[in-house]
Amino acid sequence: MTTRLADVIAALEAAYPPALAQDWDAVGLVCGDPADEVASVLVAVDPVPATVDEALDTGAQLLVTHHPLLLRGVHGVGADTPKGALVHRLVRAGAALFTAHTNADAADPGVSDALAAALGMHLEGPLEGVPTAPLDKIVTFVPVGPAITAVHEALAAAGAGEIGDYSHCSFATAGTGQFKHPTIGEVGNLERVAETKLEMVLPRGRRTAVVAALRTAHPYEEPAFDVFELAGLPSSRGLGRVGTLPQPEPLHAFAERVAAALPTTAWGVRAAGDPQRPVRRVAVCGGAGDSALSTAAAAGVDAYVTADLRHHPASEHLLAQGPALVDVAHWASEWPWCRQAADVVLAAQGGSVEVRVSTRCTDPWTIGRNRE
Repeated sequence: MTTRLADVIAALEAAYPPALAQDWDAVGLVCGDPADEVASVLVAVDPVPATVDEALDTGAQLLVTHHPLLLRGVHGVGADTPKGALVHRLVRAGAALFTAHTNADAADPGVSDALAAALGMHLEGPLEGVPTAPLDKIVTFVPVGPAITAVHEALAAAGAGEIGDYSHCSFATAGTGQFKHPTIGEVGNLERVAETKLEMVLPRGRRTAVVAALRTAHPYEEPAFDVFELAGLPSSRGLGRVGTLPQPEPLHAFAERVAAALPTTAWGVRAAGDPQRPVRRVAVCGGAGDSALSTAAAAGVDAYVTADLRHHPASEHLLAQGPALVDVAHWASEWPWCRQAADVVLAAQGGSVEVRVSTRCTDPWTIGRNRE
């Protein structure tokens, strides 16, 4: 059985919306024809020769990776360049490449959810949450009668009234409007008209379109309306995750837990802090997470698990009595996501495609030594 590449992409982008990606990132389809058929998919952390070899050797028509191949702008993809050579190999074999990077970091569930699950954590929420999309609420007053339906439909068509999977959402209350020089009645007389107060939410970016639709559809030449900016609310999306372990355990045992949960690398697992320090509440961030050190400290966790911690930020963090640190290989911290992404494709395609997770270690560090 097969499915179209476009259908697989749609499933991945629903799980990891491109809009969540940082503006410097490069996510989505790198090469491949959305109309092509896909029977086999390989999911990996890195788009490197080892994973391209694996994809082509196993007959995959799609390689899904977390890290982008072409993160920084290029002027060409000549086959005589390392990255260009990978693109040419994939294209010649009829295989596509798709990446989900910082959009997968911020998604719910995303990269850090997979890491937290591997450690056996019970999740509370994101470490650095992103607010929900900014919303407005428009309130207008429509004379009772057919105009109510006309205005309601016009506002909905312009983008108002969408809440989750629902459309045309509104709230209406009856009342009385009064005015002079009306469209109805006699000029100069004070008119009182039975009206319906109509309220609808809308994305802030649709404000201009919704107000224009109101002015066009409303029966009055000067419709009364209010637009309110709604307060931003926290969401379940964002960088990192915070959660708890089933039982407290000392830092040295927690470091062992992390090592047992993640694939082995030359980098290994390093911990900073009192080995006997009790650990119960934990923050995790798949990938490079030293930018969130202060957030982890403010979250009141006992330990923070991430990758690529640098000497000075880590030292200063500990000096300030922050939580214990557990530093792992970048690749290892993000590898649990591969199974999550594979499950996204499997769930969406209903078994019409084969999906495999690469077990090839693509961490760049290959030797780790300590003096005996």
